[in-house]
Amino acid sequence: MKIGKYEIKHPIIQGGMGVGISWDQLAGHVSLEGGLGVISAVGTGYYKKLSPKVNIVMRKDKPKEVLNFYNKDALKEIFDNARKICGKLPIACNILYAINDYGRVVKDACEAGANIIITGAGIPTNMPEFTKNFPDVALVPIVSSARALKLICKKWKRYNKIPDAVIVEGPLSGGHQGFKYDDCFKDEFQLESIVPPVIEEAKNWGDIPVIAAGGVWNKNDIDKFLNMGCSGVQMGTRFIGTFECDADEKFKNVLINAKEEDIVLMSSPVGLPARGVKTNLQFSIENKTAPKVQCISNCVSPCNRGTEARIVGYCIADRLGAAYQGDVDTGLFFSGSNGYKIDKLISVKELMEKLTKGE
Repeated sequence: MKIGKYEIKHPIIQGGMGVGISWDQLAGHVSLEGGLGVISAVGTGYYKKLSPKVNIVMRKDKPKEVLNFYNKDALKEIFDNARKICGKLPIACNILYAINDYGRVVKDACEAGANIIITGAGIPTNMPEFTKNFPDVALVPIVSSARALKLICKKWKRYNKIPDAVIVEGPLSGGHQGFKYDDCFKDEFQLESIVPPVIEEAKNWGDIPVIAAGGVWNKNDIDKFLNMGCSGVQMGTRFIGTFECDADEKFKNVLINAKEEDIVLMSSPVGLPARGVKTNLQFSIENKTAPKVQCISNCVSPCNRGTEARIVGYCIADRLGAAYQGDVDTGLFFSGSNGYKIDKLISVKELMEKLTKGE
């Protein structure tokens, strides 16, 4: 699979998962084993292996404000530590469009050594604006429709740029969805239905590589989308079931112990439906006993400084941070629809063998 100037041995992108689910260990090992490892830029202020020279300002054990939650020095250290694992092999950074300080974080990732920037959670119409000084960095938006890809390509004309690849994500993925709640359950919005029009739209702009995401689980799924004309797939949740995943062991156990009916769509302060495991947090929101929303990190612009968080009943930065720290009582545990299939941990090497050679 080729994205921009970068060759990836296997047509598999590991989905970017924040806070702290895909950082140096997971991304580094995926790239080492021939996939594309992806570091999430979300919540780098929580990174546990900081050198003494990096100063993160905390308030109530949470990164204070945008500069600390999306910390430049922490992101650089995550990339440096990933490079110790995978060397000069391609490695990507996932940066949500909905975050505060998007442009600054894109530049931070480029300076940290990202070869590829992946952006979803919004339509990144000005993404190339922030990579003008980094011409070798490949740009990959995530879309949920051919219409979104067309809009991006039209807007990027002013930069004389088209996407180096596009990820089309269906509504079975973990985390935020690019669909209204009810549409997530309709046949016309499932991945198999939205991939063909995106492939056709991509051809109109110079045959942009199309990567399928959302509910992809095994080699049969990968082969299905490759046969449909995709250049590759993106998979997030299945990589949580690896020893190298940066998530806390208690996070991994939440998925190992989850049943199919435990994985649900929920409301999010980002203003989009989000898929995750129903745990004590959801019950405490219903009972009005969830942790108070304080908006210490000011993470995403659609939340409007905690306004939306108070409406849905939780702060997404704080709850994802709690999950990363292994707090099962108050953590938010995002998962794709197939997360319940994880029954034990295996190595990234073994998982990549299963995905490329079959079970």
